[in-house]
Amino acid sequence: MTVQRNGATGEGRRGPLTPPHLAFPDVSLPRVGPRRAEGRPEGRAETRRDDVDTVIEVSELAKVSLVIPAMNEATNIAWVLRQVPSCIDEVVLVDGHSRDATVMIAQTVRPDIRVLEQPGTGKGDALREGFLAATGDHIVMIDADGSMAPDEIPHFLHFLDTGYDFVKGSRFMGGGGSRDITRLRRSGNRVLVGMVNRMHDTVLTDLCYGYVAFHRRCLPYLDLSRPGFEVETSLTISALRAGFRIAEVPSLEMPRRYGHSNLHVVRDGTRVLRTLLREHDRGPSGRAVQHLRRFVHEHHRAPAAEIAAGPAGTATAPDPVGK
Repeated sequence: MTVQRNGATGEGRRGPLTPPHLAFPDVSLPRVGPRRAEGRPEGRAETRRDDVDTVIEVSELAKVSLVIPAMNEATNIAWVLRQVPSCIDEVVLVDGHSRDATVMIAQTVRPDIRVLEQPGTGKGDALREGFLAATGDHIVMIDADGSMAPDEIPHFLHFLDTGYDFVKGSRFMGGGGSRDITRLRRSGNRVLVGMVNRMHDTVLTDLCYGYVAFHRRCLPYLDLSRPGFEVETSLTISALRAGFRIAEVPSLEMPRRYGHSNLHVVRDGTRVLRTLLREHDRGPSGRAVQHLRRFVHEHHRAPAAEIAAGPAGTATAPDPVGK
């Protein structure tokens, strides 16, 4: 595993990992040799110019899918879709049972968009649905509230095209920043990043930020089981454990354009911490953490079992009201 940060590299630890079984759509994707893009001569790379007059080379070797989870983002989704760069071949919108016109506006702004109905609840559940439905060789995830700039996507793709497996945005490296983060969120992120760097012998600068891109071939190794915002952390942790080459790129986080965030700092921060402790099982500290977790779980299960058994070990009769 290699993490690139401001040009520096740090070597991490590799470990064997057996990928879980995932059901992928039945699509045929090229794996060897370049794929000639329509309208472009074979063997040449296309260059595009971004908003700050920086020429960026865009790969023609891979199809790129953009996955956007959204719930009640009718006031923001149009702006996001209008900023999507032309290097994106497929946009997948996963709707989380929106009560407003999110889907209608998205289909109006971008008629070729694929809309999926989220089966469950939570950001993690939506991302899983979108990832498994995406057909691109490269997959990018971005929020629908306008806090992430879609025109940064070519920077992520550049690292995927130059040998990296998993690319994540960072607000806390040179060139990055945030105009939305609070002092509490910044402090919490610093503590959690420090824990990850110590546990996995790496040099990440950001953890709780959901601007990520990766190769489709990495999907079987990524943990998509977390239903909420902690999925962003579980993706990074599983990428580290799989030994992927990871790059961080600077990203500017903006305040959401309209509405209120669904993020709850204390609740979601606690979920992230639990995710880190659950996955830490290597070395003396990992064994100590897992031993402590088992002790705590057994301590909490014992009183619950006594209550369920009732006095003198007799089973309590079911409550007729609760039938």
